[in-house]
Amino acid sequence: MMFEAEVPYYAVIFSSKRKAQEGDGYPEMAAQMVSLAQTQPGFLGIESVSSAGEDGGDSSGKVITGITISYWKDESSIKAWKSNLDHLLAQKKGKNDWYTHYEVRVSRVERAYEGGFESKADVTA
Repeated sequence: MMFEAEVPYYAVIFSSKRKAQEGDGYPEMAAQMVSLAQTQPGFLGIESVSSAGEDGGDSSGKVITGITISYWKDESSIKAWKSNLDHLLAQKKGKNDWYTHYEVRVSRVERAYEGGFESKADVTA
């Protein structure tokens, strides 16, 4: 985890599939939304991963699967972010132009912990 927060807090999990299209403006909009989210009251952190693109199984080309988890202090912070005008415009563009499928899940985090792993070179017999 890339931030420290006192539990409980909330996680918004955004999973998506989109067609990989050069020059569609998606990477720029995604970066803009991360920057904007970081300025919102109650924002705690964000983590994101995406695939390099899988064959869509038809003539539609490559499909990119992404998962972004944003962390928030409370539900009112999430609601404020969801109704942010710039975020609403990005949501509309996502629905109309980019995503073939998406899901949003909101969950309350009761416990959070992390651990380090030793490299094999550090382990002695």
